[in-house]
Amino acid sequence: MSIASFVHLHVHSAYSLAEGAIKVKDLIKRCKTTDTPAVAITDTNNLFGAMEFAKTAKGEGIQPIIGCQLQIENFGHIVLLVQTEEGYRNLCALVSSAHLDTEDNALPNASLENVSKYATGLICLSGGYNGVLNNLFLEGQTKEHPAIQSICQAFADRFYIELQRHGWGDEDQVEGSLLDFAYEDNIPLVATNDCYFLNRNMYGAHDALLCIADGRYITEDDRRKVTAEHYLKSAEEMEELFKDVPEAIQNTLQIARRCSYLLEEVQPLLPNFDTGEGRDETAELRFQAEEGLKWRMEHFVDDYKDEAIQKEYFDRLSYELSVIEQMGFPGYFLIVSDFIKWAKDNNIPVGPGRGSGAGSLVAWSLKITDLDPIRFGLLFERFLNPERVSMPDFDIDFCQERRDEVIKYVQDKYGHDRVAQIIT
Repeated sequence: MSIASFVHLHVHSAYSLAEGAIKVKDLIKRCKTTDTPAVAITDTNNLFGAMEFAKTAKGEGIQPIIGCQLQIENFGHIVLLVQTEEGYRNLCALVSSAHLDTEDNALPNASLENVSKYATGLICLSGGYNGVLNNLFLEGQTKEHPAIQSICQAFADRFYIELQRHGWGDEDQVEGSLLDFAYEDNIPLVATNDCYFLNRNMYGAHDALLCIADGRYITEDDRRKVTAEHYLKSAEEMEELFKDVPEAIQNTLQIARRCSYLLEEVQPLLPNFDTGEGRDETAELRFQAEEGLKWRMEHFVDDYKDEAIQKEYFDRLSYELSVIEQMGFPGYFLIVSDFIKWAKDNNIPVGPGRGSGAGSLVAWSLKITDLDPIRFGLLFERFLNPERVSMPDFDIDFCQERRDEVIKYVQDKYGHDRVAQIIT
């Protein structure tokens, strides 16, 4: 079986939120049907799709190249591709710093200093349209500009000058400067197509997506746009487009060979819960659960002093605690209980608990939920089962008007740089 002669290295998946429109599964399916051995995703300022991409590609025998299109201060963006595990960790550090160190309401951007600090294990492409090189050359700057020199020195032989030909903007105007720089300084060229959608016929829908994202109308001219050429072109189309610089096509395969890292799943890393009482997390969970159950039974269970009833509840509690301890989740239950109790103590409305978590007597005892699972015949095993090790999931509803107070409490307790909000 022959393999495709070109690998896409600048692709925006749907994880480039309200910007890209390529679903990971569709991307890998296209690579499979075109005998493309590898592909990269380079979403804008994020790595949201890295895990799904790595797993899906691996499952279909496609080499996943994890990357990111990262904004660099006010100069423009570069594209970073992961070569090694250290490179992946460095890219994570760069993306995190771009978000955490950028002022509120500003677009995330990384500093040149951090790019140099975390360059190991990464291949850098110059970024193409709106890339650092393109923007500076269009401003009349030369290759001696400090930003260009900083990037070249940081990546050395892992720096490639990116050529793009979408037939728009200032691409033609700047290409001569890019080629001169490449040949004068012996910097390899690489051809890319800045892909936002799979097929040319998806252009209209993608244009509407950008309008929705920016609150603009299709009829307006002075708005963010791409062209109908920003699709996932075939190897044959790319070879024809860059037939005058065949090395730029060949180098896509060379880069793919240089990127050997495969991202694997790891178990979630939970923060330590400070009990403040000298007890470890396991002992603290048992203490809080047993004391909490006594209070719950006294206030909500009829005939709570009946020995048979007490045995039923405390036997169930002991069983659940043993499973939670066996699976290593005491800290998780303590953390969730802590911020829910705080919300309730501060009169912030919290839902009674829904989903499989409502089947946990420990959760009821810790005031995470307000439903007695024994009274309603709910099964703990639907929530947490030692035969199926997975992170337990609590569905918690906070008052819409005051949920920010709960988030701030968690951030203040565990660190603003350690608390994230996610969407589905």
